This record gives sequence, C-alpha cells and structure tokens, in this order.
Amino acid sequence: MADLFEDYRLGPGWDEMFVDPGLPRETYEALHATLQPLSSAELGVRADVLARAFLDQGITFALKGVERPFPLDIVPRIIAAEQWRTVEAGVAQRVRALEAFLADIYGAGQVLADGVVPRRIVVTSAHFHREAAGINPTNGVRIQVAGVDLIRDEQGTFRVLEDNVRVPSGVSYVMENRRAMAHVLPEVFAATRILPVESYPAQLLRALRAAAPNGVGDPTVVVLTPGVHNSAYFEHALLAREMGVELVEGRDLVCMGNEVAMRTTAGEKRVDVIYRRIDDEFLDPVHFRADSMLGVAGLLNAARAGRVTIANAVGNGVADDKLLYTYVPDLIRYYLGEEAILPNVETYRLEDPDALAYVLDRLDQLVLKPVDGSGGAGIVIGSQATDAQLAELRDRVRHDPRGWIAQREVALSMVPTLIGNRLRARHVDLRPFAVNDGDRVWVLPGGLTRVALPEGALVVNSSQGGGSKDTWVLAGTASAATPVDDPPVLAAIPEPVEPVSVPAPRSPDPGPGLGPSIAQQQQQQQSARSVGGEQTRC
Repeated sequence: MADLFEDYRLGPGWDEMFVDPGLPRETYEALHATLQPLSSAELGVRADVLARAFLDQGITFALKGVERPFPLDIVPRIIAAEQWRTVEAGVAQRVRALEAFLADIYGAGQVLADGVVPRRIVVTSAHFHREAAGINPTNGVRIQVAGVDLIRDEQGTFRVLEDNVRVPSGVSYVMENRRAMAHVLPEVFAATRILPVESYPAQLLRALRAAAPNGVGDPTVVVLTPGVHNSAYFEHALLAREMGVELVEGRDLVCMGNEVAMRTTAGEKRVDVIYRRIDDEFLDPVHFRADSMLGVAGLLNAARAGRVTIANAVGNGVADDKLLYTYVPDLIRYYLGEEAILPNVETYRLEDPDALAYVLDRLDQLVLKPVDGSGGAGIVIGSQATDAQLAELRDRVRHDPRGWIAQREVALSMVPTLIGNRLRARHVDLRPFAVNDGDRVWVLPGGLTRVALPEGALVVNSSQGGGSKDTWVLAGTASAATPVDDPPVLAAIPEPVEPVSVPAPRSPDPGPGLGPSIAQQQQQQQSARSVGGEQTRC
C-alpha cells in the first residue's frame, strides 16, 4: 500500500508539518503516524463523513444570498505549546494597547497631543465616529471580542496581518470543527493532549455580564443580529444558544427614555447588554444611516446615558484602519512600555513621498490594500495582477495615498491538505480570538485556520474555494493565561433558566421569493467582513 505522503511535495511557504520531505516536525509526529498507514480511499471515506456531518448540521455560510457548506479539511493544523504561548501573549498585548488607544482618542486624546499617532490619521479614518466621544463603558472595556489575523512567514515566524476589533467572525467554526474532528480522528485525540475550545461561549458571556451598566446585578444579555440573510447568521444563532441568551433583531427592541427593552410575549423586558453583530453604520438610524432597517433608534443615546452597554463599542473601527495598524508597535511602546511580541508584516505608509515613490516603482512585487476595506475587498496582489490592473492601481494610489498601504508579499505557511484523493501543500492563515472581561484578556487556544484550496493561491476566502482546518494547540506545560484544566467559568454565573417569556412574533419577512427587501439588502451589504466573506491573505 502506498504511503499517503509518498508524493507530497513541500511548497514555497514554510511547511508546518515537515522539516524535510518525509521528516515530520515533533508536533506532528502522532498525526503523521496515524495518517501515514491509511490509504487514500480510507482517508477519503473519513473526509466524506466529515463533510456530511457539517451538511447535516447546517454548518454553512451565506454567499450572495446562497447558503453553502463551509469546507473543513480533515488534516488539522497543530501548534506547539511554546509557540502558542508567544501567540497568546502577543494577541493579548495588542488588545490591551488598542483598548488604551480607543479610550484615549474618544477621551483626552493624549496620544495625539504627544504626536505618537498623527491626528489626521485618526480623524480621516472612515470608522472614527465623533458620536462615540464621551461614551465611557462601565468597566472600561471597548473590545470584548478581538480577532487578530496572523500568518507565518517563510521562516515560520508568526506575524500580524491585521486587527479586527469591530465584529470579528468565525469563532463558531472553531467550535464546530473541533466537535466534528473528534469523530473522524479519534485515535489522534486519544494520543494527544489538545487544549479545549468549548469554553468560549462561557468566557464571552462572562465578559458581557461584566460590562453591564452600574447597579445591574443580574443583567439581561442579548445577541443582536442583522437577520437570517446575513452570512454570519449561523454564528449569531450558535453563540446565543450556547450562552443561553436571546437572539434578537432590531425590530425586537425598542428604546424609550434612554432604556432599551425587548418585546416579548409577556410584555417588554429591559435589556442591559447587547452583543451586536451589526456594523456601526446600521446600528442606530438617529445617528448613522437614517434608512437602516437593522438597528434601534436611540440606542447610542441609551449607551451614552449608561443604561445599556453595546459590545463591541461603537467607533472601534478606527483601530481596524490598516494605516493605524502600522502604528500599533508604537502604541504598545507608548501605553504599555513594552516591545511588540508579534511583529507586523513589513508595511509602507504611502503618505510618505519616499515610500510612495518606492512602492509605485514596485507595484508588481507588493500587495496593495485599501485602508478602510474589509473582507479583502479591493486588495491587489501585484505579482498576480495584469498590466492594466497595475496601471489603474497606480492612478488610484497617486490620487489617494492616504487610502492605501503596501506590504511585502509573504509566502504563507503551508499545511498538507486533502485535494481529491491526495495530500497537497496549501497556504493557511490564522485568526485567534481574544475575549476581554476587564480583568484579563483570554485568548481561545487555536482560533480559526483558513486554507486556500487552489494550488498556489494566497486567497483563503471561501468564495474563492477556500476552507478551514481545525487548529490544535498542544497542551505541553500549561500556560499561565490558558490553563489546561480551565476552571468552569460558569461557576459564578447563574445557570440559564427557562424563560417565562419569549420574543414576540416578528412582522413577516417578504422572503427571497418576493425579491430582496431593504432589510435583506442591508444584511448582505454589511456582512462582507464575515469569515465567509472575501478574506484575502498574502
């Protein structure tokens, strides 16, 4: 019987499984020993079981209004304990620095006065909202959830690609991937100590409850979703169910006298904390888009009055600005007095005339990104662009240097992936998720690994044929921030009780068969940042 890895070839990126052809790294030895004796047919059968399990459970994402399975590859990605401790510490460090930055710019603005970040960088950001100035969260937390996108470069070093502190998506697939993989590779799970991921909903609920307004001892928490047509709706529903809280839409809520209430069959019920999965622009038609059908009128005023907490906070998007990303190492130094644990990818600020000239001469060698883009929209990989595309890009960059950054094209690391009936090297990235309850920043062990399935592709988004991998963090010696035997975090939280009321029936949606409603269009419009959206990595 042929070795399953017999014709596996190392790719141009750093191979996560193999040091040399046929020689697995220590972290992958148990997995390699399990897979190697299998025939391609046997591995294919297990992969089919995995795919059917996802399909049967409705684990899907929506792309342009069409629900489709999110592919999960049968070969997991493994991270050693000591490597993970670096990632964990680096992610938590960035979250702490960005928390301080957001509190500063929506408050005293000392970082601007000190010239660490030019004022124009902040005030010209599309996601800086003056409406958020003066809103002070009860426990000082603006980033309850963060997703920090990482890649491994050609030397295997983890580098930060971007920060996501608005409404990062994808954690539901982390949990579902783990559940599914335990059924198809039970022998590896039995032989390997892997840090668990199932405590994420409890960690999130604890952070949300900790952010409740002053004087509220037993807060009512809800998850606010744009609705069933949003590409991340599956995740919204899963998190609400796992936390034991209500999943609501804007039409389920009402705001009067700076208090927010949920309509239920037993009357209105006060809401204290809203974990919103709606973008700022759609959240409150009084302050943002007046035509929004997704938000709640008056919500921002209620937050300013301290009667409700919005998580993540309004205005966080300025920290997602890709030009601001280039200043994060300076912010870590300024606020924390530390050096960045995780380096950025080498990036050029195009407002600098010398950098602009350098980049314009090398567009075909670099990656250009719009600073306020999300979901990979507008990114140009120079080596894969045509002459006409580069000419158009050159004009756009000359016209608006503030609107772009340029980065070195990094050959992402690679992991063996089942393509057809053989294993092939494919590029991956990683999105760890952090939860901040005000006392500590907890980082979910592993996060979401996205894999580009086409050969040589650096695009990991599912709309381009990408998928995901279960990400295993080996236990090793337990880390301080993520103990192997994490205590039951719900111990101090009241158990969910059977509700005495349920959300009131909603107005009927015309449905896809009658053409897209305004609300439906808005759900799809604001969903590009979801994990199923256009995520491009290079």
